[in-house]
Amino acid sequence: MATTRSAHTVWEGSLIEGSGVVNFDSSGAIEAQPVTWASRSQDANGKTSPEELIAAAHSSCFSMALSHALNGAGTPPTKLITSADVSFQPGEGITGIHLTVEGTVPGIDNDAFVAAAEDAKKNCPVSQALTGTTITLSAKLS
Repeated sequence: MATTRSAHTVWEGSLIEGSGVVNFDSSGAIEAQPVTWASRSQDANGKTSPEELIAAAHSSCFSMALSHALNGAGTPPTKLITSADVSFQPGEGITGIHLTVEGTVPGIDNDAFVAAAEDAKKNCPVSQALTGTTITLSAKLS
């Protein structure tokens, strides 16, 4: 069954001086979050950015895809710790995403883990949605 998740942003003012609030409509699990150009292009200062939201989506999607693949191979993970670093350059846009994953996976060697991680990087739905961006990966067992 297909699902749809929704969010909306209310923005007031110009790009440089303005500000917005991102609202997570589908779940309400995250309080409304402030966003500004400065939080996107300089220091976060307690505000989010589109790139941080992409990083959250990508790290969680990748973790699910890798967990599913490892389980399907008969080596379910005990724990996966995934981070996503989304790089943004004003004037250019998103210039790359780097995923880092460390896993506790009984019964698998590091080469097999890295191969499974590479496959998850390629096939997770968020990676596929971001195919116009260079996505790199560092993977290792803990």
